[in-house]
Amino acid sequence: MDLWYTEFQTPNVGITCKTKKTYHTEKTEFQDLALIETEQFGRMLVLDGTVQTTIGDEFVYHEMITHVPLFTHKNPKKVLVIGGGDGGAIREIIKHPSVEKAVLCEIDGRVIEVSKEYLPEISCALSDKRVEVLVADGIKYVQDNKNEFDVIMVDSTDPVGPAVGLFAVDFYKAIYDALKEDGIFVAQTESPFFHKDLIKNVYKDISSLFPITKLYTCAIPTYPSGFWSFTMGSKKYDPLETDITKIPELDTKYYCPELHKAVFALPKFARDLVK
Repeated sequence: MDLWYTEFQTPNVGITCKTKKTYHTEKTEFQDLALIETEQFGRMLVLDGTVQTTIGDEFVYHEMITHVPLFTHKNPKKVLVIGGGDGGAIREIIKHPSVEKAVLCEIDGRVIEVSKEYLPEISCALSDKRVEVLVADGIKYVQDNKNEFDVIMVDSTDPVGPAVGLFAVDFYKAIYDALKEDGIFVAQTESPFFHKDLIKNVYKDISSLFPITKLYTCAIPTYPSGFWSFTMGSKKYDPLETDITKIPELDTKYYCPELHKAVFALPKFARDLVK
């Protein structure tokens, strides 16, 4: 008998994957968590019925949320990831030799533990000596740590449940205050096809605080529509002014120096969202 997992990404659209095995399911304090094996994408982390990451395509998301802001900043030393309990963003951050400390602040400790057990390729850097792992509320954490970080990344789930507050203007203001005078902030901001209003609102809120605000995109097969966006708020550095000739080649699969500026070239319909 064939078994299939389906995520309903909108009321009218879903993605279906043939599955081989269920490794783990539980209801944590915050959400329903599952770790399954799919034929196409390998092991898959699912939270509240929504795909969070897979072995097959995780590298796109984790490389693009990290390397774009880190190479835009001139000298990132202290970096914060809010959410991202799977550890993928941390894995990419510590590829940068300038980074002296990377803090992971994840509200659901079970995501961290299950990722360590079943997603070692993704969570492998959580034990690095430069990494501090906190099981805590990211909103409160940024409120309590002002002028601390060079780069902050919001690696959140969709804006439901425990992640709702991560898409609010008050949260972005707290992030602004937690950044140093030349700090950079990046958040995942969903699909330009399916989440137009969210992107418009987030861009408006971030641009009301940061003098430089940019939307950029990439292709992630297991995320709604396969076309995903991130929004960057920067106090000083413009990613389009980055000298890409000085970007070293890293051990990456998606990000490369040539892509650094290209991802900010938006299709017209996406560009119209942030006018």
